[in-house]
Amino acid sequence: MKKKRKERVQNKFERLLEIPTELSSTDPKITIVSFNEMLIENYKGILEYQEFFIRISTYSGIININGFNLKLNEMTSDDLMITGKIETIDFETIEE
Repeated sequence: MKKKRKERVQNKFERLLEIPTELSSTDPKITIVSFNEMLIENYKGILEYQEFFIRISTYSGIININGFNLKLNEMTSDDLMITGKIETIDFETIEE
């Protein structure tokens, strides 16, 4: 009950300051550039990393990336750049 109230107060505060929802949200944002590059924002951690398979944990679920010669090129605490031949992307959502 307290969590929902806190979220409502936070949402009102963000609207008051006119903060875009993209900046204040923990939802992952995925940007794909051709079949060779992918940027994931708002990730929690890397669950599995191999040359042909990468598994990323986010606040909304798990992202599975399959391909060839996959590499984690750039990493910050919020963003992750994946390069290589990306073939498929699967999503596992978290049930609440």
